[in-house]
Amino acid sequence: MMIASPPLLAVVVPVHDEAPNLPLLLAELDAALAGINHEIIFVDDGSTDATAVVIAAFAAVRSDVRGLRHDRCYGQSAAIVSGVTAARATWIATIDGDGQNDPADIPGMLRHAWQEDTPDAPLLVAGRRVQRQDRPMKRIASRIANTVRACVLRDGVPDSGCGLKLFRRAPFMALPHFDHMHRFLPSLFARAGGRTVLYPVAHRPRLAGRSHYGTWDRLRVGLVDLAGVAWLQCRACKPTLVDAARAGAAGRASATDSVASPHSSLEVAR
Repeated sequence: MMIASPPLLAVVVPVHDEAPNLPLLLAELDAALAGINHEIIFVDDGSTDATAVVIAAFAAVRSDVRGLRHDRCYGQSAAIVSGVTAARATWIATIDGDGQNDPADIPGMLRHAWQEDTPDAPLLVAGRRVQRQDRPMKRIASRIANTVRACVLRDGVPDSGCGLKLFRRAPFMALPHFDHMHRFLPSLFARAGGRTVLYPVAHRPRLAGRSHYGTWDRLRVGLVDLAGVAWLQCRACKPTLVDAARAGAAGRASATDSVASPHSSLEVAR
């Protein structure tokens, strides 16, 4: 039996009560990813509507679509971690399940990642929403949260809440995983010795359902998360590795010199 090779790209879609938005989102993903060897992983974070039924129907007829389901709502970060853990691909793209992100931006982000990727620093390509289509109060709250976060963490990213992000699977799996971590990925990648590049992306109005984040609840919880990530940054320690054989040789040479030097002094004295 021939085993299929892993796909190049896995698109992880965390969802909670988004059943009406999923058929159109899948159709748009299909159009955007044509020609790219990929898999799509929907992670149902304990939905109470028909989301699980819709995802199961996709997976029943599509080999490139997989569905995971949490027994209850654990949050968007937990859904992303579950999806990335299950992915077989080298590259991961995350996208919100509410339809406000445009899947057409993913191929461009992937090409940008190939251009910017280096072996010495984990890369995060973070989407930056050019013209946000949210309610005014939500935009104001987001602007406040991003400003405070940027002042404390100094990550240089003005829009860390955008759901469109792209990165290699391995570096992500090595990061600390916690609730709401998806909003701090630029800082976490920097802590791991990596870097973030911004990519302008579209943003669209929500067509169905409602937002699952309260404006002031998000700000309150965000302050607690901010303190935790700032602590992680302060406690970061990334040792520099050296060539053990070369270091050993240098050590032996130093020891030889220290033993030989007294004799040399005696010879001079004589």
